[in-house]
Amino acid sequence: MANPLYQKMNPGAPSPGGGNFMQAFPQFMQQMRGQNPNQMLQQLLTSGKISQAQLDQAQQMARQMGGQFSQFRGMFGFK
Repeated sequence: MANPLYQKMNPGAPSPGGGNFMQAFPQFMQQMRGQNPNQMLQQLLTSGKISQAQLDQAQQMARQMGGQFSQFRGMFGFK
């Protein structure tokens, strides 16, 4: 199933999934470089494109997955 948050943040972009994720992730990170993710999320909430419940669920999933992605921080310039 496609990630609705990704689709809202990247309209028209193919949703990463399966083998495509590792290919799409560097491009996604490059597009996000220099942008404030909290501001983007606030805009999505304010516009009604996502609900607070959807944001809460995505944040909970991000916390759960955080440790799994720590190895990628150095690859994309995060410390």
